[in-house]
Amino acid sequence: MAALARWCVQRRLVAVLLWLLAFGGVTAGAVVTGTAYSNDYQVPGTESGRATQLLEDGFPGLGGDSDTVVWHTPSGTVRAADVEQTMTRTLDEIAELPGIAAVTSPYDKQGTAQISEDGHTAYATVTFDDSAENLDQGEAQAVVSAAEDAEADGLQVELGGSAVALTESSGGHLAEVVGVAVAAVVLFLAFGSLAASLLPIATALVSVGTAYAAIALLGHAMTVADFAPMLGMLIGLGVGIDYALFIVTRHRRGLKRGLPVAESITNAVSTTGRAVVFAGATVCIALLGMLILQLSFLNGVAIAASLTVVLTVAASVTLLPALLSFIGLRALSRRERRRLTEHGPEPELPTGFAARWSAFVERHPKALGAIALAVITVLALPTLGLRLGTSDQGNDPQTSTTRQAYDLLAEGFGPGVNGPLTLVTKVDGGDDKLALDNLDATLRGTEGVASVTPVTYNSGGDTAYLTVVPESSPQSRQTSDLVDRLRDEILPRAQTGTSLDVNVGGMTAGYDDFADVIVGKLPLFVGVVVGLGCLLLLLAFRSVGIPLKAAVMNVAAVAAAFGVVVAIFQWGWGSELLGLGRAGPIEPFLPVIMVSVLFGLSMDYQVFLVSRMYEEWLETGDNRRAVRIGLAETSRVINSAAVIMISVFLAFVLSGDRVIAMFGIALAAAVALDAFILRTLLVPALMHMLGGANWWLPRWLERRMPRISIEPPESRAAHERLTDVVAELEKEQRGDVRDIAG
Repeated sequence: MAALARWCVQRRLVAVLLWLLAFGGVTAGAVVTGTAYSNDYQVPGTESGRATQLLEDGFPGLGGDSDTVVWHTPSGTVRAADVEQTMTRTLDEIAELPGIAAVTSPYDKQGTAQISEDGHTAYATVTFDDSAENLDQGEAQAVVSAAEDAEADGLQVELGGSAVALTESSGGHLAEVVGVAVAAVVLFLAFGSLAASLLPIATALVSVGTAYAAIALLGHAMTVADFAPMLGMLIGLGVGIDYALFIVTRHRRGLKRGLPVAESITNAVSTTGRAVVFAGATVCIALLGMLILQLSFLNGVAIAASLTVVLTVAASVTLLPALLSFIGLRALSRRERRRLTEHGPEPELPTGFAARWSAFVERHPKALGAIALAVITVLALPTLGLRLGTSDQGNDPQTSTTRQAYDLLAEGFGPGVNGPLTLVTKVDGGDDKLALDNLDATLRGTEGVASVTPVTYNSGGDTAYLTVVPESSPQSRQTSDLVDRLRDEILPRAQTGTSLDVNVGGMTAGYDDFADVIVGKLPLFVGVVVGLGCLLLLLAFRSVGIPLKAAVMNVAAVAAAFGVVVAIFQWGWGSELLGLGRAGPIEPFLPVIMVSVLFGLSMDYQVFLVSRMYEEWLETGDNRRAVRIGLAETSRVINSAAVIMISVFLAFVLSGDRVIAMFGIALAAAVALDAFILRTLLVPALMHMLGGANWWLPRWLERRMPRISIEPPESRAAHERLTDVVAELEKEQRGDVRDIAG
C-alpha cells in the first residue's frame, strides 16, 4: 500500500489523468450502446414461470406490454355521445402510434365488459409490440400525451401499466445533488478546509460516475435490473465519501504531527487505506453472496453493486492520494496551518465530547449496554411481521397518474381487475376441452373469485388460457390465499382423469413464487455471508471474540433496519406523508439485497473502530486503554461519516422510486443505529466487560492462520511480541479474564 501511495504522489498528474480517461471512455461507451436493463423476476422451474412460458409459446401476440387508459365522469355516463366521440378519437390516434400492437376499446363489441356497472368509469387496453423493459420511453410518452389531450372538464383521463410508469417523473438527479450537498457541508464543518472537504466528494463522484456507466454496459452482457444503477450510486456515494473521509482524516493527523505532505499521505494510505480496502472487501463479499441464490435477476444486481464498491475503493487509495498531493498543506484549515507554523508539530489528542463519552462508557458498560440492547430490540420487533409480496401501482404516490388509474379501476370494477391471474395449460383432445369448459363454471363459484373470462385457445388448439379476476387487490393476503387454493384444491380436482396441467400465473402468483424461492434459500445465503465476514475479521484481528461480536451486531443492525422498513412501507407509518405512496408488502427481492448491503456496510464501522483499538492493544496490551482510546479517537470521524452516509441515503427518498426509497431508508436507519447505538455504545461496552478475552485466539490456530492483518508491518511485529507476553500471563494468572492485564 505504501509503494502504491508513493507512486500516486510522485506521478499525481498521471494518476488523475488515468482516472479521467477511464471515466470518459466508459461513459462514452455507455452513451453509444445505450441501456438494456431488464426486470425479469421469473424463476425457472416455478409454476408461474411455466405459465408465462406456455403463454409466450402458444400465444406469441400476447408478449407485448399491456397498459390501460382509464376515464371517469363524476356526473353523467361514459356512454354519453360527447365522451364516446372524444375517447374513440383518442383511442384511434393511439392505435396509429409507433410501437402499438392493438387497442381494445370499451365501445367495441368485445369490450363491453370494460364499462363499469354504474357507467361512470371505462377503460381501454393498449398493447405494445414489446415488453416494457424493451420499449423506448418516447413511445410510451406518446401514448400518455395523446390520452392527456382528451382530458376536459367533467372527464378525467388516467393511465396505468408498466410502460406508462416509464414516463413518471423520477425526480431527476435531485437526490444525488441533495446528498452530495449535505455531505459537502458536513465535511467542511469537520475539516474547516474547503479543499480538504471537496476531495472526498470529487473522488466519490469520479468513481461512482465510472461505475454508473459501466453498469449500463454490463446490462448488455447479463440481466441487470433497472434500479441497479441507482442502487450502485446510492451505495457508491455513501461508502466512497466515507472511505475518502477516513483517509483524509488520517492524513490531516499526520500533517499536524509535522510529517511532510508526501510522507503523511503514504502513512495514511498504508494504515487507514488498508482498513478501507478491507472494509470494501467485506462489502463486496456480502454483495456477491447473492450469487449463491442462482437467480439471474439478483446476479446482475450483485455484480453491479460490487463493481461500484471496487471502483470507490480503488479511487480512495489511488486518485485521492494524488489529489491530496496537489493541495499540500491546504488539507488543514488556515487556523491549523497558522498554529502549526507558530507552535510546531503537536500530537492530536482526543478531547471534548468524544473523550468524555469514551470515559463514560468505560465507567458504565453494563447499564449502557442494556439500554442499547433494548433500543435495538424494540426497533427490530416489526421485522417479525415482515410480509413479502406484490407492491404495485396502488402503492404509487397519490398524485401519480398510475395511482389514479389504479384507484379508478378498483372503484369501478373491483380491486382484482388490477392484477388478474392467468391459468394456462397444454390441451390434448376433446376430454381436455370438456374439462376446461367445466373448470370455467367451477372457478366462478370459487371463494375469492370475482369473474372468469371464457377459455381462449391458440390457433393450433394445443394451448389454452383463461383469466381469473380476484375479489381482492394483487397485493392483498386474500389474493395470495386464492392462488394457493387454486393450486392445492380446485385445479387438482378439475384435472383428475385428464392430461391437463393447469399452471397459475399472473402478477401475484409470480411474486409469491419468487418470494418462496428466496425464503427457501435465505438461511444458506445469510450463513455464507455471515461466515465469510467472520472469517475475514478472524484473519484481520486474530481474535475469536471480535468476529463473533461483529456477526451478532450486524444481524441486530439488519433486523432493526428491517423493522423501520416494515413500519414505514408495510404498515404505512408516514409513507404517504413522505410521498412514498400507500402501504403495502415488501418486494421479495429486497430482503436479500438489503441483507447483503447492510451486512457489508455494518462491517465498515466495525473495521474502523476495532482496527484503532487493535493498534493500541498491540502497543500496550491494556484492553481498557485500547477500548477507551480507540473509541475516543474514532468516534468523531465515525459519527461524521455516519451523518454523511445517512444524508446521502435519505436523499434518495426524493428519487420518486419506491424501491430506491425503501433502500435509502433501510440503509440510513441501519447506519444510524450502527454508528450511534452499536459501534459507539454497545460494542465498547461489551469489550470493556470482556476484557482481555476480546483478543483471545487459540495458540494452535494462531500458528496456522495466514497473516492478512489490517495494521502495518511494524504493528504486526509488536503483535508477535505481545502474543508471547499474553501467553506468559495466562500461565501465571488463572482468574477471571477481566483480571488479566488489558
